[in-house]
Amino acid sequence: MPRNFPLEKCRNIGIIAHIDAGKTTTTERILFYTGKTYRIGSVDEGTTVTDWMAQERERGITIVSAAVTAEWKGYQINVIDTPGHIDFTAEVQRSLRVLDGGVVIFDAVQGVEPQSETVWRQADRYHVPRICFVNKMDRVGASFERTIESIRQRLGANPIAMQIPIGEESAFVGVVDLLTMQAIVWEDELGREPKYVKIPDYLMTQAQEMRALMVEKIAEFEDELIVKFLEGEEISVEELKRVLRKAVIANKATPVFCGSSLRNKGVQPILDAVIDYLPSPLDIPPVKGVDPENHDRVIERPADDDAPFSALVFKIVADPYVGRLAYFRVYSGKVTQGETVLNSSKNRRERIGRMVRMYADRREDITEVYAGDIGAVLGLKDSFTGDTLCDPKNPILLESITFPEPVIFVAVEPKTSADQDRMAEALRRLAEEDPTFKVRTDENTGQTIIAGM
Repeated sequence: MPRNFPLEKCRNIGIIAHIDAGKTTTTERILFYTGKTYRIGSVDEGTTVTDWMAQERERGITIVSAAVTAEWKGYQINVIDTPGHIDFTAEVQRSLRVLDGGVVIFDAVQGVEPQSETVWRQADRYHVPRICFVNKMDRVGASFERTIESIRQRLGANPIAMQIPIGEESAFVGVVDLLTMQAIVWEDELGREPKYVKIPDYLMTQAQEMRALMVEKIAEFEDELIVKFLEGEEISVEELKRVLRKAVIANKATPVFCGSSLRNKGVQPILDAVIDYLPSPLDIPPVKGVDPENHDRVIERPADDDAPFSALVFKIVADPYVGRLAYFRVYSGKVTQGETVLNSSKNRRERIGRMVRMYADRREDITEVYAGDIGAVLGLKDSFTGDTLCDPKNPILLESITFPEPVIFVAVEPKTSADQDRMAEALRRLAEEDPTFKVRTDENTGQTIIAGM
């Protein structure tokens, strides 16, 4: 089975933000415009793809991160939609550990909110390059400038406005692309076809000022460009894109876009930006690990199909139909169905059974997963969140994922003694899925004590 997309045309991105900034709504639009779904799901109606659990649909929030794969302009994009609530912060953390880039969404009325700061710090910790999307531009009190200012002040970031909105609040119809100096408007209700038109006269002066500012900020990252800029020479769009891409991957700049996902405006430019500015697995440094026998010896593995296999398990899901599903990210080499791999964290061998590409809660069978890709495997016996899978002949131990310790403890007991075993089994499965959930038996009282986030 040959690789469908070359490595430089793959993107692993996460959608991260504060509660209710519009992560799942944006993910739904991404799936619709990339042709993965034929109608747009709605969080309010409980018809979204990535919020598939009954509890998520009932509450209209995301609880577990869900992975979906889409295709845009010849690129494969693996998208992980993450929760916003601080209670489920472990979900965000384990997703960021295996992602190459992130789209951080802000509410245009609220700007930077407390949980936006938490996810931003988590992304800093794992050196994840980001682009920003200021959502809900159609709400009363929305302000693009104020949100950018709060990103600069409260997150200490270097935001660069790539667009300016056309119309305010309920009159919001589109954006001005400052790179190409074109206006993009969405006229049909589903926002399928963005229309490129002339910039309205009343916005022309502001657009020119904002573009000059954007060019100056991008030029600062390269000496040749700053010389051109100071001498008043024209800098091409290609040069600006190339330099900005390097700055984003080095975590020195964050391009900012705007729109309204619910009104289907502004999502396609975000997909273009993911391709233009966020890294492919080749753009990030080779993954580092240690020799399981000698922890002082550091080993590097490049993102290459021919390198020895190494992967990290980042999520366990107990599926009611197929048993235990382990999500993993392949950093180097490839893995084929039926192969035996080593779990170097536990020093146990595992046989790779049925492998699937996940599409939220639906799945399609695959026989191989290549470097830089995300897949899921059924039937692993001893592998849990944070474990490394690798080639038995070339062992490597990747850095595990550490989670905060729970601080609240509760005693639980079954209604009848007959339910004791069933409860123990259910708690064991919960603990497998959630790395912050702990179960123990108190020696003095014999009670079952659970603790979790």
